[in-house]
Amino acid sequence: MTRAIERRLLQIVVAVLCLSPLGFGLLGMVRGSGAFGGAAGVGADSHFRYLSGIFFGIGVMAVSCIAAIERRTERFSWVILFVVIGGIARLAGLALVAVPEGAQFYAVYVELIVTPLLGLWQRRVARRYRDFGTAA
Repeated sequence: MTRAIERRLLQIVVAVLCLSPLGFGLLGMVRGSGAFGGAAGVGADSHFRYLSGIFFGIGVMAVSCIAAIERRTERFSWVILFVVIGGIARLAGLALVAVPEGAQFYAVYVELIVTPLLGLWQRRVARRYRDFGTAA
């Protein structure tokens, strides 16, 4: 696979994966905790909306890496770190409270396995472009 094709595939995968923090973040900001089935008190709902805003911001930060993904290693690494930290927090919830159904369990897999692999892939693409110049 040429580095240009690999770069394009990475861009597509990142773009698709950005739909989650952008979509769910926006949904949580607009509809609060009720968007995901649970009505919370005013304080908990406010905190949920705040965290949804952060989740949305992570999505925006990831989107900002797509166009020049091969040159955005530092910024992309921060995105990866934020998502993994969130995954660790979610995993702690699984251990301390209960295993949620469906999408929440899938999210842990994406946050703790897929996301770090995505970070490694981005570094591979960046290295290929750095080692051989920027021409495709």
